[in-house]
Amino acid sequence: MVDFIIKRIAQSVIVVFLALSVIFFLVRLSGDPTVLMIPADAPPEQYEEFRKQHGFDQPIYMQYVNFISSSIQGDFGDSIRMNTSAVSLVIERLPATFQLAFSALALSVLIAIPIGVISAYRRNSLVDRLGVGFTILGQAIPNFWLGLILIYLFSVTYQLLPSSGGGSMMHMLLPMATLAMHSIAKFARFTRSTMLDVLRKDYIRTAKASGTPTSSILMKYALKNAFIPLLTLISLELGTLLGGAVIVEVVFAWPGLGRLLMDALLNRDFPVVLAGVFFIALIYTIINFITDILYAFINPQIRLQ
Repeated sequence: MVDFIIKRIAQSVIVVFLALSVIFFLVRLSGDPTVLMIPADAPPEQYEEFRKQHGFDQPIYMQYVNFISSSIQGDFGDSIRMNTSAVSLVIERLPATFQLAFSALALSVLIAIPIGVISAYRRNSLVDRLGVGFTILGQAIPNFWLGLILIYLFSVTYQLLPSSGGGSMMHMLLPMATLAMHSIAKFARFTRSTMLDVLRKDYIRTAKASGTPTSSILMKYALKNAFIPLLTLISLELGTLLGGAVIVEVVFAWPGLGRLLMDALLNRDFPVVLAGVFFIALIYTIINFITDILYAFINPQIRLQ
């Protein structure tokens, strides 16, 4: 078990390292931040001073080496635009992103599981066809498009909910529903599939033959066993929701990490982008690591893979 844990830790470190390395080179394809931060009529000396101050005068490989050596120590530099620690800016926005992601995850579970259970129990019925159609539609609709539709309906047309901002539950409803839609469809489809497998088992037939109420069969026997693989999907989905929150936060101007990263990209604020990507990659790998360890305890055969 110790070897398995060490192997997974090494893999997690490599994933975070590769994510940072790829983003480091990709963001520099957007251009030199100097042209955005220094006025066009500024003297050349001011340009050179700015580039030297932030290390942009060095060759790209030296910038990369300096970045890796600093990031290992937890130092991603200061924001070029705000002149504040990039890590502190990211940490300041993380709670809002966590709030949105966890709320969307909870909403997904509460809605998806009943849909999946009912669709499986009423297989090939109209209810099942509607459920399957919903899962296909939910996974096909892009988040940004759904967000705009919800804003048009509930904020512009009927003026029931605010279209942007944060600070209250009313502000969170639309972005939470938008972010949760894809997860609802995924969970409902997976729940239906696993429930259909469980409902074919002999002990379910025995429970039906003995006159056990349908509600007890579904909740006490079938769903209990079908929930084990679903739990893994739910735990992994949290990392996906944290990454998907970037677009949703921009659409609804939600004051989270996603909006900060988008602003940083537009302003070529490299330290903030890299610090944000680091935290997202770190959280995602930690979630995967914990899931792998729990699975290894449940199923020892996984330790051999």
